[in-house]
Amino acid sequence: MDKGQYGRRDRLIQEKRHDTYKEWGKWPEPTVCTKCGALFIGGRWTWKEAPADANKTICPACQRIKDNYPAGVMYIRGDFYKDHRNEILNLFKNEEKIEKNEHPMERIMLVTDEKEQAVITTTGIHIARRLGEALASAYQGDLTFQYGDGEKTIQVQWQR
Repeated sequence: MDKGQYGRRDRLIQEKRHDTYKEWGKWPEPTVCTKCGALFIGGRWTWKEAPADANKTICPACQRIKDNYPAGVMYIRGDFYKDHRNEILNLFKNEEKIEKNEHPMERIMLVTDEKEQAVITTTGIHIARRLGEALASAYQGDLTFQYGDGEKTIQVQWQR
């Protein structure tokens, strides 16, 4: 072990994990998303009206949707979903509306019905967890979730 004035030099340096969609700096204010119309002002994204001289960009949520790179994935399994699909999707739309009002970067990307399950992808981890908790609260069932990649992604599973 070699110990110099700057501490130990025999340990491995861990590379930082990179999240392409994480904002590392502040956007110039005001900035408006050209796809959804969200406005970055006061240090956060909002749904306010954009001034005419606002900078233009694509917000992180729209970029995730364009790249088809979800932060949250929810799997719904069981016959209950097949029998109550419309009710569950309406519940999700209502939850998304509430979440999206407060946090414009939290959105449902896609709902896919597969043979044995339904897959819902989201732009953020918070809305994925919120959808799972709303589903478990309304219809009971077994809810599990698992964070991955330094809590930048989440996988939610519900079954009944």
